[in-house]
Amino acid sequence: MKINGRHYRSLWEENTDGKIVIKAIDQRLLPFQFEIATLENYIELIDAIKTMLVRGAPLIGIAGAYAVVLALQELQSNKRTLEEIKEIAIEISSARPTAINLTWAVDRVLSKLDFSSTLQENFHRALAATRKIYSDELASCEKISSYGYELLLELFKNKRRPINILTHCNAGWLATVDWGTALSPIYRAWMEGLPLHVWVDETRPRNQGSFLTSFELLGEGIPHTVIVDNAGGLLMQMGKVDAVIVGADRVTSNGDVCNKIGTYLKALAAREHNIQFWVAFPTSTIDLSLDDFAQIPIELRSSDEINFIEGLAIDGNRIKVRITPQDAKSLNYAFDITPAKFISAYITELGVFENFQQLKSNLNF
Repeated sequence: MKINGRHYRSLWEENTDGKIVIKAIDQRLLPFQFEIATLENYIELIDAIKTMLVRGAPLIGIAGAYAVVLALQELQSNKRTLEEIKEIAIEISSARPTAINLTWAVDRVLSKLDFSSTLQENFHRALAATRKIYSDELASCEKISSYGYELLLELFKNKRRPINILTHCNAGWLATVDWGTALSPIYRAWMEGLPLHVWVDETRPRNQGSFLTSFELLGEGIPHTVIVDNAGGLLMQMGKVDAVIVGADRVTSNGDVCNKIGTYLKALAAREHNIQFWVAFPTSTIDLSLDDFAQIPIELRSSDEINFIEGLAIDGNRIKVRITPQDAKSLNYAFDITPAKFISAYITELGVFENFQQLKSNLNF
């Protein structure tokens, strides 16, 4: 998608002096600064995942896969042993615990390795597997855009006026390689000339909505309005929300969805007001090993994210200020779970499914 009229992807590989390095948009600095980070080893990639330089379930999966590639590159350069990659893979997978895509991608790359072969051969195996994950996720997001567009088109035909869509967190191209998940149907609809407007939840405490989603929508020229997280229910009461679209970080085998904290409350409000609540994700986000959402590891992040907020001062300098009393305690769960009964449709690269069991029957893994 676009930044200042130029097409970008959120992360890509480059060959520098015969070595693979990773380039990524530093999402910690957006929307006030635009910088591209160069990540030269797997430790830097792990740190990028932990600090949310890269974030979004599909994207951290891809970053994790590339971390395996860079680790093998380092092992080869330092004349180390292939066996070490097993411990390194555990370290990579542990960078962020909730989104299943990270473990899924790392395991998928490891499954392509041949421990009876050389480090060089396994480096190329890992690189090929990672490039396949990269291209597959890109293709999946574009398919999600098309399937989701059909839902928006049907909604527009029923309403016969510009439609209003509510989003939560950022599930756009910055959270994937390109297109995005929850935002991709909106991009497709806008390209097709469908009149629409997006309500953008700010998404405290890290403000992925006001910082990133708004930044993305501005780049595409899509009409939108940033709102405080708790305004969604009122807008639904006022008849100003026609549908809610969110992404996912993990989907259990019974269709429960783990997503950014605050998603569950939007689903409850949507149900109360008979509003469509759609979840968009690639099938790599499904975790068939879990049949109970209580088994999902919910990431508990630093209290500093609640106690402090960053922004742009009047003088144009970026500043960080405390917004809670010095001795106040804070609890920072990063995700919550929306039970399947509140979800109107699942939008994936395989199509749109109103029932999760229908989606499961179409999976080939």
